Amino acid sequence: MSLVAIVGRPNVGKSTLFNRLVGQRKAIVDSTAGTTRDRHYGKTDWNGREFSIIDTGGYAVNTDDIFEEEIRRQVMLAIEEADVILFLVEVATGITDLDEMMASVLRRTNKPVILVCNKVDNYDLIYSSHEFYALGLGEPFCISSMSGSGTGDLMDEILAKLPGEIHSEEEEDLPHITIVGRPNVGKSSMTNALLGQERNIVTDIAGTTRDSIHTRYNKFGMDFYLVDTAGMRKKGKEMEDLEFYSVMRSIRAIEESDVCILMLDAQQGLESQDLNIHNLIVKNRKGCVIVVNKWDLIEKESNTMKEWREFLEKKLAPFSDIPIIFTSVINKQRILEVLQTAIRVHQSRKRRISTSELNDFFLPLIENYPPPATKGKYIKIKYVTQLPTPTPQFAFFVNLPQYIREPYRRFLENKLREEWDFSGVPIQIYFRQK
Repeated sequence: MSLVAIVGRPNVGKSTLFNRLVGQRKAIVDSTAGTTRDRHYGKTDWNGREFSIIDTGGYAVNTDDIFEEEIRRQVMLAIEEADVILFLVEVATGITDLDEMMASVLRRTNKPVILVCNKVDNYDLIYSSHEFYALGLGEPFCISSMSGSGTGDLMDEILAKLPGEIHSEEEEDLPHITIVGRPNVGKSSMTNALLGQERNIVTDIAGTTRDSIHTRYNKFGMDFYLVDTAGMRKKGKEMEDLEFYSVMRSIRAIEESDVCILMLDAQQGLESQDLNIHNLIVKNRKGCVIVVNKWDLIEKESNTMKEWREFLEKKLAPFSDIPIIFTSVINKQRILEVLQTAIRVHQSRKRRISTSELNDFFLPLIENYPPPATKGKYIKIKYVTQLPTPTPQFAFFVNLPQYIREPYRRFLENKLREEWDFSGVPIQIYFRQK
């Protein structure tokens, strides 16, 4: 699929234009310069032609932003990947030194470049756009990404510059595997290690990643979308607006995922916020794999891993049937096992068990271990079936469903998990009137 990259200096409206073109609020927009840091992808279509758009961080030099060098490298990677480049400038500010530096870089590339003059909100400002001819990149396209003015003509021009597609790529129904956790546990490092490239910016500073970053992974016979998210810390009074929006993006990424990889920091152990994220995954009925990162920094004895596993299962109860993997992303220790386990959880989440299999297994079991009688009434379960839902849900048909208590429901779920592999997958069991 063809790629279009949006580049320019900070705060010219790149993320606003990105959101306008993809038709969703996927990138965080804020008046703070340097809000976007990583490359950010989205899909759009125009006149029946579908293509991807890359939003990038603002190209800057000699600022006090410690992410400046990384952002600049991400911009250059986006230019290398793209088929067409949109160079965004701002009409009110005119040509700046950064614009000239960026234009110098773009003049040396052999990719088609479209000069886009943003924030042209009235006709008088169109005359001010003429000074941008001096950048040597041709005629500026005047738009307002906030109101959408001029973006239709811009999309026509993008289509004219895009290389022809041999065939239209169909939307693949691929699983979405999302990496979640508190800030600074190694989510972006894990993404980069799995992809084999510096896809996302990594620093020691908590909160480096702000958007949820989607990337297609197609290696070792596996094909899915890998999603890196912003760290989710407990909400505090000092939480800035940008961080609030980042956490909301992460929550939305969990809601849209199939399997979540919950990363923990082995040095910090399991904290209350990790349990909150785990509860969010379970509430949304998503598959779950727990990864304990920075395992190389822990002093180990012969039973350390076993003790950790028992501790985590106890803390995560009642839903403790979750694969737990101990990794060191820096040393690339067991990182491929994380993906293989996530794919297995995804397959288990889609598992369908025939009604005859369920009844052959459960009815003799229930006869030997029936629900305890309540108020002198005997409870009889006659029939069990899997419901036609996207996630594993089962209905037990019973004469008195209101009298079945939680321990017996837990007993049935445990027996179900013992017979079929539902590790990492939340299961719902319902009791219905026969």
